[in-house]
Amino acid sequence: MEFDYSQLKQEDITKIFIEMLRNPRYGMYSQYGYDIYLPNLIRVYFSISNGTTNEADAMSYLMPLFYSVAWEFCRRGIIRPGISRYNGQSTEDGNAGNGYSITPFGRQWLNESSQNDFIPTEPERFAQMLEPYKDKFGFGFHQKAQEAIRCYGAHAYLACCAMSGAAAESILLATAISKIEDESIILQQYRSAHGRSKIENELIGKANKNLQNEFKSFSSLLNYWRDEAAHGSKSRIEENEAFTAIAMLLRFAMFIDAKWDELISK
Repeated sequence: MEFDYSQLKQEDITKIFIEMLRNPRYGMYSQYGYDIYLPNLIRVYFSISNGTTNEADAMSYLMPLFYSVAWEFCRRGIIRPGISRYNGQSTEDGNAGNGYSITPFGRQWLNESSQNDFIPTEPERFAQMLEPYKDKFGFGFHQKAQEAIRCYGAHAYLACCAMSGAAAESILLATAISKIEDESIILQQYRSAHGRSKIENELIGKANKNLQNEFKSFSSLLNYWRDEAAHGSKSRIEENEAFTAIAMLLRFAMFIDAKWDELISK
């Protein structure tokens, strides 16, 4: 079956890139003095992907995507431009943007077990999934959600859970403000003792039991991780908790959006 390269997006290339970093398969192609030589990495991918597109056409389409992914990985400290060791072989083409090496942090990052190699970062798929909720829940929600994703990408799992919980609270506040139609009252309640519980009670105190239970199934876990991240003792938060926190945040946003009219009715 012919493989259509034009359907690949940056998040798809990121998954491919990680797999090729973890399991290099250069075969007959040289890496020169680099850990990653992009043109040959793409040629290997082309040879194993069962594509029938002309190689030159595939390179023309794929190279800009791989450049973008390589830059993102440089920005995150996983790879860097240049040869992998002192006096290693370099090429003019490699030094012009096609040759990269894995950093010590990058090797640790690649060796760590991951249940999901790639959670999209702005402005890719995750931002697109959040976009419908940005206006409804506000800039604070969007900012904190993006920070949670960036923290996950850096393996800062404790910070990821804290920001996921903060983004969930932004959803809570935005919903309560829409219901009461007085921001000052809601913020005053929120800043008082047991403020979070008071806000939740404003929203679901008189709701049917099913809605209350579904709401609490999302909010309680996000609140737990937010509180766990806030106190001074050693945290037990690791990758599984951080990944779940991000997934729960998105599902919480979708749930509130779906139940919006019911939640803000007086």
